[in-house]
Amino acid sequence: MVRVFNHYLQRRSLMQVIFDVGLIVAVLLFTVLALGGGETLPVAAAQSLSLAGVLFVVNSATGLYQPAPKRTLTQVCMRGIVALMFALPITFLVLQWLPVGGEDAFWVSATAMAAVAAVVMHRALASRALQSSVSRNRVLVLGAGPAAWDVAQSLREADPLTEIIGFYPGASETEVSVDARELVSTELPLSDTALRLGADEIVVALSERRGGNTPLRELLDCKVVGIRVVDLATHFEKNLHQISLKHVNAGWLVFGDGFNQTAFRSGVKRAFDLVCSAVLLVVSAPAMLVAAMAVKLESPGPVFYRQERVGLNGVPFMVTKFRSMRNDAEKDGRPVWATKNDARVTRVGKFIRKTRIDELPQLFNVLRGDMSLVGPRPERAFFVEQLIQKIPYFAVRHSVKPGVTGWAQVKYDYGATEEDAAAKLQYDLYYVKNHSLFLDILVLIETVAVVLTGRGAR
Repeated sequence: MVRVFNHYLQRRSLMQVIFDVGLIVAVLLFTVLALGGGETLPVAAAQSLSLAGVLFVVNSATGLYQPAPKRTLTQVCMRGIVALMFALPITFLVLQWLPVGGEDAFWVSATAMAAVAAVVMHRALASRALQSSVSRNRVLVLGAGPAAWDVAQSLREADPLTEIIGFYPGASETEVSVDARELVSTELPLSDTALRLGADEIVVALSERRGGNTPLRELLDCKVVGIRVVDLATHFEKNLHQISLKHVNAGWLVFGDGFNQTAFRSGVKRAFDLVCSAVLLVVSAPAMLVAAMAVKLESPGPVFYRQERVGLNGVPFMVTKFRSMRNDAEKDGRPVWATKNDARVTRVGKFIRKTRIDELPQLFNVLRGDMSLVGPRPERAFFVEQLIQKIPYFAVRHSVKPGVTGWAQVKYDYGATEEDAAAKLQYDLYYVKNHSLFLDILVLIETVAVVLTGRGAR
């Protein structure tokens, strides 16, 4: 993993992005030079970078930078086709701005579009293939109890390119939760075993770490020879992009890095919100107009649905959405969780929820400053009071503005229970701890993928 602006990225994915961007830029510039267009090189360089940026967004939104060896060949090809449906027309439009005419323009366009198509299809096929065992991250887990089992499950689900080379039982562990065949001998010290097995990283997953049960000296010996050593909370933050409520403590949150709520960061985020929300309102105006007419025609009641939600620092505000439920959805006056396939949702409501059009009026909340484009989703005060009492650290999510979309929304399917709220909080805590403009942009890109696939619609 590589940490970029406080966010962890897989080294393999980062190298793929660098390779794709470099290839597109090199192909376009080489073609322009070969055709004798040296005087247009500065413009061509700018256009090639724009094209590379478009390709990055399209590949990211369609999930082509995520390793997924379990995808079938059909699924891989469909993702590649969807990516090409967006990438090729945009490539053609971008190339129209190049000051190259006649036959040269044809060759530049043909070469660039062929390069884009090759990169997209190669990336689609590469997302299905596993790396060779030589280049995989080799992890040795210190522990063999329930915590070690959690680590194994999380790694196998989140990163198929990581190889667990064994479990080194702790000295005082009595409960073994992992496969006995994966245990390694404790006859040799931990440091010698890690070197013998060629470990790149050690995850400390001991069920009991008090009373000298953690072999600190041996872990230090491992660290000084270049083996990474991480604790449970850091492991889940790095690999699952969440703060695990099960394995975190207040000390780790207090003394670790993150939670940088600086005035500069707030100013940059606010400027980004204003510009993007204004642009999105202009672009989405036709869709919003059609949605408003459809909501009004289908069922009696107002077009917009306004409801009090809890915002920054626990201050309430009124959120605005297109009405997607019957007007008597809560006729008894008691707040109710929205559920999947909720019978209260109208036919128009089902469509605008699936496409997320019902969320677009919240852009006005962003302009007013009640919300941000990216942040934890705002909850109703009735539920917040319950969740703060039952779920640790739930109030921490109110230290930033709530968002139209968020890290939890793109990482976790829609849920409507207290258990789902706890699961989503783990992603919200990760966002609050590590938020940056870079992470906001990644969330917006992944939101496009969620909208295109309809994942998590309710």
